[in-house]
Amino acid sequence: MTERTLTPDTETATPQAPAGALRTSDSTAPAGRARTAAGTSAAGEKATGTARGGLSIQDLILVAVLLAAGAVLKLTVGSLLASFGMKPNFVIAAYCLAIILIRPTLAQSAVIGLIAGLVCQIPMLNATPLLNIPSELLGAVACGLLIRVPMKIGGKFDANPLVNTFISTCVSGFTFAALSVYINVVSVGGSFAVAMAAYVAIVLGTATFNAIFVQILATPLAKVLKR
Repeated sequence: MTERTLTPDTETATPQAPAGALRTSDSTAPAGRARTAAGTSAAGEKATGTARGGLSIQDLILVAVLLAAGAVLKLTVGSLLASFGMKPNFVIAAYCLAIILIRPTLAQSAVIGLIAGLVCQIPMLNATPLLNIPSELLGAVACGLLIRVPMKIGGKFDANPLVNTFISTCVSGFTFAALSVYINVVSVGGSFAVAMAAYVAIVLGTATFNAIFVQILATPLAKVLKR
């Protein structure tokens, strides 16, 4: 008689999850991750205060502080230097410095120039009302275009603040001069060329002063602000 030994089955069945549950889980996970990522992105955007496609709150504060400082310097130091024959325009230097540091779009540069022109309408800052609005607008647009032009010398020294501010100040200064001459001289029968010649030295002197001023401040401020 043959004995048969029964060997217990050592394999344990693994419970299977219902197919429907797997499909639900698979379809839910990516959506959940997408919602989480979107929430994180929105939270990060809110934390940095950046408007989509616009300037950050920090950029706006920087523009406001620089324009206010430029107005104060024009009113105080500018008036003092004017008594020695120099006529620096610190408002132009301020918005050029702001545009160079934050590198806005061309439209945003135009808005900064428009704001600077409105600041210049303060009676103590401007003897000819309204002319600074188009002149500062064009100066800021020129600055916004020139910030995209690489001007590094030797791979280290960035001459963009110097050249950019000089040209932008000339654009603003000669626009202001042309409008002023047309209103005050040409309209009464005077010579446009003769009257403009009187502004050349003033505009070039202001542009040189502003260019050196911005070049000195641009590098250290960029490092401090981590730009």
